[in-house]
Amino acid sequence: MYDAIVALISNLGGLGVFLLMFGENLFPPVPSEVILPLAGYTAAQGRGSLPVVIMAGTLGSVAGATLWYYVGRWIGIERLKRFAADHGRWLTLTPEEIDRVDKWFDRYGRWAVLFGRLLPGIRTLISVPAGVTGMALGPFLAWTTIGSAAWTAMLAIAGYELGERYGQIATIVEPVSNAVLALAGIWYLWRVATFGRKHR
Repeated sequence: MYDAIVALISNLGGLGVFLLMFGENLFPPVPSEVILPLAGYTAAQGRGSLPVVIMAGTLGSVAGATLWYYVGRWIGIERLKRFAADHGRWLTLTPEEIDRVDKWFDRYGRWAVLFGRLLPGIRTLISVPAGVTGMALGPFLAWTTIGSAAWTAMLAIAGYELGERYGQIATIVEPVSNAVLALAGIWYLWRVATFGRKHR
């Protein structure tokens, strides 16, 4: 996998970084914590440009997030409420709670999108509720781009500066990402287990 990433970045340059980040946002077989530091390292070796890496990584990330945003728009708030009415336990939400989430997202959605793009394990998922709740495309793209650019620049610059030690970044970020996902899984299971008691 490492050789494939290096080859793609070396042969396609910014386009390779774009494709890798787009794919990472759709189905993350290789996380950005691996792609971007490696891209930054190759730029430090003279096989690319750091600004191009950051720009291509940001655009790829935004493109992937936008696709999930439209998945959320397709689902829509009314369809989600109908699903909750029939299968609320597995969604862990009632239609009334979805209305409250919708109002919360109307008020704080821009911050949720911005900071969500900076959280491992949450980066892609935050696009779906933005679409479901009908967040306007313009603000969604603006806050997604800012958050994605910050995340991309942080990892690419770290790989550029660390040189051959770029792999240390993944050893730091990946445990955090795994911890976030584990906590999200535990929280979901707790919600499923307590759903009947809460709404009986």
